[in-house]
Amino acid sequence: MNDIDRILLNKIQSGFPISLRPYLDLGRSLGISEEEVIQRVKALKEKGIIRRIGGIINSRKLGFASTLCAASVPEDKIEIFVEKVNSYRGVTHNYLRDNDYNIWFTLIAPDSATVEKCIMEISDKTGISGILNMPAERMFKIKVDFEI
Repeated sequence: MNDIDRILLNKIQSGFPISLRPYLDLGRSLGISEEEVIQRVKALKEKGIIRRIGGIINSRKLGFASTLCAASVPEDKIEIFVEKVNSYRGVTHNYLRDNDYNIWFTLIAPDSATVEKCIMEISDKTGISGILNMPAERMFKIKVDFEI
């Protein structure tokens, strides 16, 4: 990763342009072409440095329900479990943890009944029972930028 990549990463964390051609705008601010920005972002994604680029919305203010889930998944079933969980559009994060509850994921749905339905479907499809459903009682939003 060179200096341009570092500057690009710092800019897109919280200052991604809201425009018709954001990569052109980023390129202008860096003194490089739109195509070069796109290629750099693509390379950083392929290296796993960038996981995703997208907006963050407050789903609660839109009337949606969200929850944090945890499951105890045997090692030989982790891959299929994660594949099934990630097939749900409302899953925003999915992490492997060093714990008895080794898979943690967040799920957003139009309402709490749909959240419950999704969790039951995941359980039925994977054979993993006892998935914990832990909806937030209080929301804390922490803005994190990583200085590269």
